[in-house]
Amino acid sequence: MSTFDPAPDGHLAVTSTSDTSTAADAIDLEGYRVATVAGGRTVEYLVEGDPDGFPLVFHHGTPGAAVPYAYLSDVARERGLALVVASRPGYGTSDAYPGRRVADIATDVAGVLDDLGCDDFITLGWSGGGPHALACAAAFPQRCRAAAVGAGVAPFHATGLEFFDGMGAENIVEYKAAIAGRGELDPLLEEEAAKFRAVSAESVAESLGDLASPPDRAYATGDFASRLLASINRGVARGIEGWVEDDLAFTREWGIELRDISVPVSIWHGTADWTVPFAHGQWLAAHVAGAVAHLYDDEGHLSLWSQVAVIFDDLIRQAGL
Repeated sequence: MSTFDPAPDGHLAVTSTSDTSTAADAIDLEGYRVATVAGGRTVEYLVEGDPDGFPLVFHHGTPGAAVPYAYLSDVARERGLALVVASRPGYGTSDAYPGRRVADIATDVAGVLDDLGCDDFITLGWSGGGPHALACAAAFPQRCRAAAVGAGVAPFHATGLEFFDGMGAENIVEYKAAIAGRGELDPLLEEEAAKFRAVSAESVAESLGDLASPPDRAYATGDFASRLLASINRGVARGIEGWVEDDLAFTREWGIELRDISVPVSIWHGTADWTVPFAHGQWLAAHVAGAVAHLYDDEGHLSLWSQVAVIFDDLIRQAGL
């Protein structure tokens, strides 16, 4: 695989493959690489962790974008992993992809890995990134050595799942708006994006309302809260297109067959998750072929991040690294 030169600030120095830094972008591109993927779209991404390490592709939540995640990159570096984080279409400076399905993330991941000169990889998706990690496992049975889903959402039309049971009111409203269409979804997300832009790191947990359980409110402090807010705000800095397309993709057919996934998959979820209810993790564990469940009492949607080192170690073991 390729190696990367460390920058003076400790992050990995990467160079854009195309000049997307225009006045209209108004988003800092320092440290970002830009890959051109099949179809001609561009995708921004970061590489952190160990510059000589085995690639771990991380899929951010909804809304979100690639930012330096210290709480991930430090753990990756300690384990000899190169942490590869790309902004999904419409987030950050990544080109939008109207009408995309969950399965279509495979195009972006293939383009990014090819840009890096990498072949095999492992992958982790958190929250809205969970379905996209599963899409990579489905699309790349020879390249993806193992996949993990942290607090991940299940298919909207999943048989036997009461999708909204245990979910905070804000997310119920958002999903129902997605089902109704962009006429309802766009103004709702514009309002929510404006709220996030006005939030401080100290008030992130409070801003999440009843999506944040007590363990989440206790966990969403300090550097974690700052990085979480940075990811969200980079994701919506140029608009809500990425957020809209994520929500629409979640409520459509994903375009993958979970029962046909052949690579090792682990599902991680907490009983105190009010953002993506615990039942989603249970459903995925029961329906993804060969999945191993790691279900925690009293962990929430955010506090489950406390298990990141355990998750990375499990991915390494499952991949035989």
